[in-house]
Amino acid sequence: MTKPQIIKEMPITMSELAKEIKNIKKRDNELNFRAGKTEDYLNQIGIDSKKSKKLYDKLTTLNIPRLKDIHIIKIVDLMPDDAEDVKAVLSGYTLTVSQDNMKKIAAAVKEIKD
Repeated sequence: MTKPQIIKEMPITMSELAKEIKNIKKRDNELNFRAGKTEDYLNQIGIDSKKSKKLYDKLTTLNIPRLKDIHIIKIVDLMPDDAEDVKAVLSGYTLTVSQDNMKKIAAAVKEIKD
């Protein structure tokens, strides 16, 4: 059995994951168990790829210090409504973001969500 080699590891949004799963399904005609379950979950929550892309672009232009791609993608996937929700999303990381920046993030999410 061959061992796959990881060339590059990068986070992707759930909408990008849904596209990749569609490509794999088209290529292989069927999905394995995990990919099938993931596809079911992504179909259940209904992701809008245009909104995800807009929000990602908006959050990257805010230039918030110490906020990396992995954090931005987590915010895009969960779309927190207010500063407290942003704080809850980012609490899983060793990251400090000021209250003003959390409000900016929440405002950007609300703008894209509506």
